[in-house]
Amino acid sequence: MSSSCGGSCPSGSPTQEAQQAAMAQQENAITSSLGKIKNKILVMSGKGGVGKSTVSVNLALALANRGHQVGLMDVDIHGPDVVRMLNLKGGLEVPETPGGLVPPLQYNENLKVVSLEYMLKDRDEAIIWRGPLKIQAIRQFVADMDWGTLDYLIIDAPPGTGDEPLSVAQTIPGVQAVVVTTPQEVALADVRKSINFCKTMKMEVVGVVENMSGLVCPHCNKTVDIFKTGGGEKVAREFDLPFLGAVPMDPQVVIAGDDGTPYLSSDVDSPATKAFGEVVQAVENRLPPGPVVPPLQMTSATQPLASASSCGCGDDGCDPDKCDC
Repeated sequence: MSSSCGGSCPSGSPTQEAQQAAMAQQENAITSSLGKIKNKILVMSGKGGVGKSTVSVNLALALANRGHQVGLMDVDIHGPDVVRMLNLKGGLEVPETPGGLVPPLQYNENLKVVSLEYMLKDRDEAIIWRGPLKIQAIRQFVADMDWGTLDYLIIDAPPGTGDEPLSVAQTIPGVQAVVVTTPQEVALADVRKSINFCKTMKMEVVGVVENMSGLVCPHCNKTVDIFKTGGGEKVAREFDLPFLGAVPMDPQVVIAGDDGTPYLSSDVDSPATKAFGEVVQAVENRLPPGPVVPPLQMTSATQPLASASSCGCGDDGCDPDKCDC
């Protein structure tokens, strides 16, 4: 680098300064966006094919159906599925004002969705990105989208402990994990890595969900244990984590996912929907909705307390007729 500019490049070139300013501006936007979101939940798994996206989509929709304001963010950059699973057809919209926030897709009045898939001209186009581009996309999903005030932000991550879950952990302070597994020992071996990832990143774990725990027979509607059962609960006990519930397989889950009409969060009466309803209730109990509590404003040693507070009484003490202090 030094040879290309003859050693005359200033330490703080305009390009570097511009990049630093843009980074600081994005950081402020991320902080502002997250400050309006009560609960952030990363749905992750150590292995693919365990139904993680199914859990993410149905968890988001079930919480929205209960009247909560919910966002669903798909950070599975290479294999985004949530748009198709919700049968959303819209595309990227331009902000109403220059430099304004980009509106997410609106599934209903309570659920907003962001995914890279609907931002592409061809939804079947392959995303061939290395880590830095994926990291920046995830940061933009938080900073540039108009999430508004949310009770829950559900984040669907790809399997494993790579760039995407790592970027979420580093970008979103206070995010907590829901870990999805299936009962087999091979899946449990990988889910232990996900739990240890959470420990390393100091990320709280909301609990473990055992998906595909048996099969709901389409003829008699009873559950048949074609796989092992109890593996998810065993791992939860092993790591002293909450066990959120076991959800059996149901052929209707696959059909509904292809049709874009999520099944587990529906009103259909079946063992699978009942079991998933218990998972949703467990999540809601552990992470209740409600107003976002703003961080405490710290005062400096040289700043008078009265002027640092939001009290409108001034420096002469509190006057109940002027404010509600």
